[in-house]
Amino acid sequence: MKAWFAIPLWQRVIGALILGIATGLYFGEAAASIKIVGDIFIAFIKMLVVPLIFFSLVAGVASIGDLRKLGAVGSRAMLLFVVTGQMAVWLGLGLGTFVQPGAGVDTSAIEMDSSRLEKAEAAKETAKTATEMLLEIVPSRPVQVMADVTVLPLIVFSLLIGIGILMAKEEGAPVLKIFESGSVVMQKVTMIVMELTPFGVFALMAWVAGTLGIEALQALGVLVFLNYLGCLLIIALFYGGMIKFLAKLPVVDFFRGIIDAIAVSYSTASSNATLPVTLRCARRNLGVSNSVASFVISLGATINMNGTAMYLGLATLFGAQIFGVDLTWGDYFVISVLGTLGAIGAAGIPGAGLIMMTLVFSAVGVPLETIAFVAGVDRIMDMMRTTTNVSGDAAVATTVAAMTGEIDTAELVSADDI
Repeated sequence: MKAWFAIPLWQRVIGALILGIATGLYFGEAAASIKIVGDIFIAFIKMLVVPLIFFSLVAGVASIGDLRKLGAVGSRAMLLFVVTGQMAVWLGLGLGTFVQPGAGVDTSAIEMDSSRLEKAEAAKETAKTATEMLLEIVPSRPVQVMADVTVLPLIVFSLLIGIGILMAKEEGAPVLKIFESGSVVMQKVTMIVMELTPFGVFALMAWVAGTLGIEALQALGVLVFLNYLGCLLIIALFYGGMIKFLAKLPVVDFFRGIIDAIAVSYSTASSNATLPVTLRCARRNLGVSNSVASFVISLGATINMNGTAMYLGLATLFGAQIFGVDLTWGDYFVISVLGTLGAIGAAGIPGAGLIMMTLVFSAVGVPLETIAFVAGVDRIMDMMRTTTNVSGDAAVATTVAAMTGEIDTAELVSADDI
């Protein structure tokens, strides 16, 4: 047992991925008999959605503090987080639309597992007025909203609770402590569930390879490629442009200064685990003041998940293409909003993006069976998404520090010596 846990989780997952593909290709359709193991893993993931979103969003909003006191630093940081998050989602939607990684995959062999597809299509045929859609966003019955995992009302309710804690100030501190503790507890529970990932990945990849064959594996390969391409574009264009044109600083020196954070984030796939390293890089290598670095990077580790936002858009289109769900421009808009908010609510731990898929998929009628497709390769993609998230935290902190005069440019230039 000790030897098993001594192996890093990502290595166990990669091993399970390879073994699962080999098992599926060897046994063929018979490999579907072990899919129950993967189904149990997915059920655990679904179990985490509501409490993780609720506690994480409330704690994240409330941890912002008094926005009036944050002034220039807080407003600039929040604006950059939201704008880049929206751009990231639309990038994922664009890649998924033009490349169509899920097109052409024959899912007839799993038609029995896709009963939700007919329900989703029937629901989308029922036209709703703008008034009805607005009323659905209002969480008139919060407990029912949580029980039904209704996306927008759940997010709205969580945001309102967080704002209420902010307004309550000192009197809201005990409640904030509860949500902060609850957020930490849910992150620990998530880490427990993530330990089941190798077993779930093995069963799901054996099922995919055995039931759908090489065609499905090729589609997953394209999805992984697009995930890495999208993340690299965000890092190079979004963050590089932010540093060059807003912060007016050398781009190469910036990336050289955060190389340690990039290495740790890619290996751990955890923004939270990388937080101390990111803070050290921002202060020592980039010259960001302690106050700006502490606030912006800590906040970013909670709400700045651009890699996850991009992937949520991409994965939603992947699932829609696999199961033949037609998405309208209205659905694209819903995905863009929920992708950003879902990324904000995602915990900075491995596998969080996989959990957020449930919210986005449910809102636009994409079958949740899509999660079973992508779960096998999610860890490989999660490592790159986390690197993107952490790089974004450092980029926003550096940009805000430069715009507010809270940066020592001599420290940034001396990054050549690190």
